[in-house]
Amino acid sequence: MIKAAARRVLNLGAGESGWVDSTSADAVIATAGYSSAAGKSVSEETAMAISAFFDAVRKTASVIGSLPAGLYERNRDGSKTRLENDLDYVLTVQPNKDQTAMEFWEGQTARKIMNGNAYAEKQFVGANLVGLRPLLQVTPRRLPGGGFEYIVFENGKRYVLPAEKVYHERGFGAGNGMGLSAIKYGAQSMGAALAADEVAGKVFSNGLMASGVLQTDQTLTADQRTQLQSLIETYVGSTRAGKVMTLEAGLKFDQLQMNPDDAQLLETRGFQVEDVCRWVGVPPIIIGHASQGQTMWGSGVEAIMLSWLTLGINPQLVRTEQRAVIDLVPVAKRRRWTLNFDRTAMIQADSKAKAEFISKLVQAGAITLNEGRAMLGLPKHPDPAAEKLFVQGAMAPIGDLGNTGETNGQD
Repeated sequence: MIKAAARRVLNLGAGESGWVDSTSADAVIATAGYSSAAGKSVSEETAMAISAFFDAVRKTASVIGSLPAGLYERNRDGSKTRLENDLDYVLTVQPNKDQTAMEFWEGQTARKIMNGNAYAEKQFVGANLVGLRPLLQVTPRRLPGGGFEYIVFENGKRYVLPAEKVYHERGFGAGNGMGLSAIKYGAQSMGAALAADEVAGKVFSNGLMASGVLQTDQTLTADQRTQLQSLIETYVGSTRAGKVMTLEAGLKFDQLQMNPDDAQLLETRGFQVEDVCRWVGVPPIIIGHASQGQTMWGSGVEAIMLSWLTLGINPQLVRTEQRAVIDLVPVAKRRRWTLNFDRTAMIQADSKAKAEFISKLVQAGAITLNEGRAMLGLPKHPDPAAEKLFVQGAMAPIGDLGNTGETNGQD
């Protein structure tokens, strides 16, 4: 029924292609939302109303968007040279007239996490790529001969873009050319979280209690019941909590002892945070949620952070780097040009870790002193020695122990 409705909405009948695949229907369903057993419709808009989902997506997208990137050319000796051409400027400085590189990659990553796919229109001047403009409402449609074309809904209009005009980033599970949507497959978890939020809101709106019962030995008339109900409503609500109720005519108030712990409301909401985080691939500690008995600091949290960077952030970066080469780099240059995000920038805020990292590279002869200074944002040192590679000279073969200066070329 839903996919049939999607076909009608898209109006992709025999007049255009004669058929509609599941990706087209899914795109329309995603806009309206996926149903859940909790009775809540889960769409991009409603899912982002869940604080855990919003922050998990935000943290991942912000980290990736903030990493320095560069377009490089591989040299024959295995080294890389930074390119400073138009494509590098588009990818690392200003993808379009409205966005910085961080804003663009942050948005692309967020949509890729939520919907499994992110799209941008390639803008050309002649054969040169000069811009990438984000596309939000896109329906990819498989062509009978393979590949995609993209149906775009924008400003009340609908038009079709060929594959060569669209930069299409795929998320996890792109075995059929499409990434898997966390919102689609996590609809049950997120629907339950939305329902729990609604229940919590209603409980708090009624003073955090299910009120109680008024008892009397007398029989009330219909008018008296109406008056009594009006009286009770003046004491309902969080803003009226603590008011003293005056009872008469033998009325007694018995409070119903139902608190959040009895209703397992707090436990349910805590579980939902962890469950939602799984769909995004973010440890709960990243968004400020510690499990019972877990602290917010220490070596354990550091290990979790490293795990997230390795298992969560890095795969996202690799997907983007590889897709950029296939979709954006000219065919003749794909074997030598590559987009690289600087992973070392993720330790910028940890001064101790950064100092140890640079120091070890210098001491191992991997970088020069001036290259190390550049990583710290410092100017080159004028001393010629700063351009040389150094290694620690304290180690020597066991057989050389006890030898005099002749071993070192000394007199």
